[in-house]
Amino acid sequence: MHPIIFQIGPLQVRYYGLMYAIGILCALYLVRHEVRRKQIPLSDDDIMNFVMLPVIGGIIGARLYYVIFSWEHYRQNLGEIVKVWHGGLAIHGGILGGVLVGWWLTRRHHLSFWQIADVSAPPLILAQALGRFGNLMNGDAHGLPTSMPWGLVFPPESIAGAQYPGIPLHPTMIYEMISNLSIFLLLWSIRKTPRKDGFLFCVYLLLYSVGRFIISFFRADSLMLGPFRIAHVVSIALILAAGSMIFSRRLWERPDHAD
Repeated sequence: MHPIIFQIGPLQVRYYGLMYAIGILCALYLVRHEVRRKQIPLSDDDIMNFVMLPVIGGIIGARLYYVIFSWEHYRQNLGEIVKVWHGGLAIHGGILGGVLVGWWLTRRHHLSFWQIADVSAPPLILAQALGRFGNLMNGDAHGLPTSMPWGLVFPPESIAGAQYPGIPLHPTMIYEMISNLSIFLLLWSIRKTPRKDGFLFCVYLLLYSVGRFIISFFRADSLMLGPFRIAHVVSIALILAAGSMIFSRRLWERPDHAD
């Protein structure tokens, strides 16, 4: 496992960046497919904005979230704040940043936020799965030591290898990659069944949060809030919020305008 695919002089092509690029391309294709199927009045340029601007907002949100909850380290190493290739993008901050930008775009285009959120849910979880492969090659988002036969020993120059040199670790990035791919397949398979707007996005939040809650028990690099893992606190909040939305608004029902 090595984070760099190839290098030409100072130019490095990393798996982390490659996975982001592939995720964006997949999102563009899937969002365009669903926008056309649902007959949402967006041009190809609009679709590009609806993918790229939330991605930018997501990256900024993910980094700010990580830096805020790791401020004791970054306040003494301010130059590290912009070095996202060293790791340190928190997915919950990324979701928040992307959702805020998406909400602003739907207001600007006079569209239903929940309808666009449903379109975005499958591409988002697929991109998250691809991103975890980047974490694997980067040697971050790693797990605790394990005696299980599938434990991985990371290179000493990686974040995981530096923290646990020569010790097999839970490959938590693989756990989450499998979980996210499973959620994507489920969302993609049920997307054509008529439901009220917001159902697919809330199912995404619910299932992802359950998976992340469980996997976080095995993570070695969790951000902490006092004695609690922040991922556990946020996951519980999202499970309650998404579950409440689904049941209070009966989102599983067919919409009134469905054929």
